[in-house]
Amino acid sequence: MKLEGKLEGKVVLVTGASRGLGEALMETFARKGARVVGVSRNADEMEAVASRLRARGYEAHALAADVGDKEAIHPLVGAASALVGPIDVLVHNASTLGPTPLPLLLDTACEDLGQVLEVNLVGPFRLTKAIAGAMVLRGGGVVVHVTSDAAVSAYPRWGAYGVSKVALEHLGRIWAAELEGTGVRFLNVDPGEMDTVMHRDAIPEADPATLARPRDVAARLVALVESVDAHPSGARVEAARVEVGRPEAA
Repeated sequence: MKLEGKLEGKVVLVTGASRGLGEALMETFARKGARVVGVSRNADEMEAVASRLRARGYEAHALAADVGDKEAIHPLVGAASALVGPIDVLVHNASTLGPTPLPLLLDTACEDLGQVLEVNLVGPFRLTKAIAGAMVLRGGGVVVHVTSDAAVSAYPRWGAYGVSKVALEHLGRIWAAELEGTGVRFLNVDPGEMDTVMHRDAIPEADPATLARPRDVAARLVALVESVDAHPSGARVEAARVEVGRPEAA
């Protein structure tokens, strides 16, 4: 399945889509003509995002689910497929920091580490496993792992989150190696530091003026999906290095 310049009519599932980068991705994919499904634990927030997009003439759907809950994965995939059919693009954007203020590893409860891994690593594994088989049968698809510079730099107090992102990136590389030649492509995308609620929770003293806008990052990430064949499957790409045209006016 070639996606270059052809997101029109494709089905895109974005997790963690009720705010921040996820919400921006919903809008950006929709503007490209994709049929978008957003997933969030907060049903009201997610429906509000989808409703705003539908009011502008886009096809957008909202599903409430916790990707860290094993029992939620297959019902989520079933509901999405019933709404829009097979998934062409899967974006693993949902993520959690764990407790804030961020603790040192010595002060991190085992249960908190486990919960971060369930949401940031095991959940994406389960969701990809539930969707990628159908992609293989159809001969193509794109799976995006939204990662972080915490996966390559050892920041004090970012232990649980950083470990989860290291593992998520390597998961993407292993998926890519195992599914080489099937047409299913994987990307690990580092969005950089953004002006989001998550960033404020982690670094409340940060100056928002120094941070990227989620909408700008979303434009770069969608451009990566459109040109996915330009990168080796499983590659790590920094969104800040991607050049895109001027975003359309809202």
